[in-house]
Amino acid sequence: MVFIAYAMHIQEIQKSKIHSVDFDQLTFGKTFTDHMLVCYFRNGEWQTPEIKPYQPFTLDPASSVLHYGQAVFEGMKAFKDENGQVWLFRPNENYHRLNRSAKRLQIPEIPEFVFLEGLKKLIYLDQEWIKPGIGNSLYIRPFVFASQASVQASAATEYIFSIICAPVKSYYTGGQINVLVAEQYSRAANGGVGFAKAAGNYAAQFYPTSEAQKNGFQQIIWTDADTHEFLEEAGTMNIFFKINETLVTSPVSDRILDGITRKSIITLAKSKGIKVEERPISITELKEAHQKGILKEIFGSGTAVVVLPIHSFSHQGKSFTLSSDIPTALMLKEALVDIQYNRSEDIYNWRQIVI
Repeated sequence: MVFIAYAMHIQEIQKSKIHSVDFDQLTFGKTFTDHMLVCYFRNGEWQTPEIKPYQPFTLDPASSVLHYGQAVFEGMKAFKDENGQVWLFRPNENYHRLNRSAKRLQIPEIPEFVFLEGLKKLIYLDQEWIKPGIGNSLYIRPFVFASQASVQASAATEYIFSIICAPVKSYYTGGQINVLVAEQYSRAANGGVGFAKAAGNYAAQFYPTSEAQKNGFQQIIWTDADTHEFLEEAGTMNIFFKINETLVTSPVSDRILDGITRKSIITLAKSKGIKVEERPISITELKEAHQKGILKEIFGSGTAVVVLPIHSFSHQGKSFTLSSDIPTALMLKEALVDIQYNRSEDIYNWRQIVI
């Protein structure tokens, strides 16, 4: 069936593939739902968005994204509560951040209707893919890339915006992780695109992360490009340190992503009377705090992981192990998850109902 609703073309799948999926054996980000949203930018304006069966794109070999990496994306989730209602968590934040990223890469900003209304219609069509229960969710990947066929080194004039969805379970299943503090590589530099969710930011992380994994580490704590002294992010996560009774996290900047989970954790921590400091923190301070016994917890935060405790960190060949007692990380994770799954009151109006 094909019909038009609110200036949006919708073509439903004839037969769902959902019955061929084992939801107990999902690999994160490998299984996708029946439908996708696509919207083209041509002749200086965004065209009518389409929701259609999930399918490959056809690209010219000269498509600008393949040569100059003009692409940005977002990561977000939808959750189903015990009553079968579906919720988004702070989707307006993702919308605005996507457009901040797009602007930095000279990509035309996405209209609010295309992003938010298109997303809700897409989730409505694929709602059966969202399973209830803590840990189950629908991972949502909005992205936009340059599709113009040209190898001229300049911003493209044609783009494709799309949203695809993947049913997922917990991102990490192994519990706490061990990380290596970077001494040579950096994630981002001053004046660059570290604050944006640019595709190339993540590609540049793969090699140093792979080298760290060969030595038994799951992730890297990135340090500043100038001195490799100040701690910035952990892998693809923002990072928090509990020193004495204070939660410390690096301030957002043009190098550090303004994480939506990060800002939510800060709000929740303050509401529970926890002192939070957003300030630069050095590896020297961290090691001294460990030596004094006042470094209580380290944990990462992000859409995929929510909150992920870090068991130990290594720097200059020496390992520093933390206590397995992580009450702050677990308490903040539970508080955030309860809001996401509609298990507690949402005094911040972070949830948006879809169905």
